[in-house]
Amino acid sequence: MTRISRQRDEQHAETADIEEIDPENVVRTADGELIDEETGLIIEEDNLDRGPEWRAFTHREQQQKSRVGAPTTRTMHDKGLTTDIDWQDKDAAGRAISQEKRSRMKRLRTWQERIRTQESGERNLQFALSEIDRMASALGVPRSVREVASVIYRRALERDLIRGRSIEGVATAALHAACRRESIPRSLDDVTAVSRVDRREIGRTYRYLSQELELELEPVDPKRYIPQIASELDVRDEIQQKAVDIVDRTTALGLHSGKSPSGYAAAALYAASRVVGPKLTQQAVADTADVTVVTIRNRYQEQVEAIDVEIAY
Repeated sequence: MTRISRQRDEQHAETADIEEIDPENVVRTADGELIDEETGLIIEEDNLDRGPEWRAFTHREQQQKSRVGAPTTRTMHDKGLTTDIDWQDKDAAGRAISQEKRSRMKRLRTWQERIRTQESGERNLQFALSEIDRMASALGVPRSVREVASVIYRRALERDLIRGRSIEGVATAALHAACRRESIPRSLDDVTAVSRVDRREIGRTYRYLSQELELELEPVDPKRYIPQIASELDVRDEIQQKAVDIVDRTTALGLHSGKSPSGYAAAALYAASRVVGPKLTQQAVADTADVTVVTIRNRYQEQVEAIDVEIAY
C-alpha cells in the first residue's frame, strides 16, 4: 500500500469516528482543544490562542499586567479614546515633581482639554452627553439606557436635528426615548423632574425625534410601573400580584390604549387594595404615581367594570 493510500484510509477512518461522536459528549478544554469525553478523541486542535502571553493568578496581578485601557463607549464625546493627563503632580515613582515641571504639566492639561473640544460640534456633544449622564444618574437607570440615549443624540446631531432646539431639550428627549426603548418604567414627569427644561418642550422634542429618526417605540406596558409604585406605597405582595392580574386582564381587552401607563398601574393597585385589603386611599396612590385623583378614580372604574372585579372593601 502506498503512502497516499494509507493517508486516505486514515482520513476516512477519522471521519467515520467523528460522525459516530455524540455531540453532547464534546467539550472544549482549557488549551482550546475540542475532544470527545467518552472516547478521548481529539476533534480539533492547534487553535490560535487570542489571549495575552502573560499569566495572572489574582485580579490585582491581572490589572497590573494588563496593557489595554477601558472599552470604547458612546457616552463620551470622544468614545473614551482620548489621552488623560493625571491631575497629580508626581512622577512614575510617586515622587513630587519640581515647580517648573508642574507649570509645564498645567499648560499641557489646558491644551489637551482645548484640543479635545476644538470644534463646536464636539463641545455640543460633550455638554449633551454630560447632561444625559447627570439625568440618568438622578433617575437611577442602568448603563444600557445611557448608551442608547447617547446613540440617539449622536444620530440627531448627524441629521442636524438639533438646529433651533436647546441642547438640554434634545438630550432629555433622547434619554426619555432610551428609557422607552429599554422598557425602563420612567414616565415623562419623572424625566422632567431631573431636567432643566419644561415638560412641554421635552414632549414636543421627543415626538420630533421619534418621527425623524423612525425609532418605532412600542407603547409602555403599565405592568412595569407596578413594582415601583407598590414599593413606595409599601403594600403587601398579595396586592401587587392582584394588581398585575388586573392589568393583564384589562390590557388584553385594549383598555389601556391612549392612557398614562403610570396612572393605569396606580389605579390597578388601588383596585387590588380594595379586593385584597387593606384599602389604600386614592390620594395616597395619586401622589405616589404623580397623577391626579380624578385619573385614579376614572381608570379604577373602567377596570372594575371591564372585568367585573368583586370589591370587598
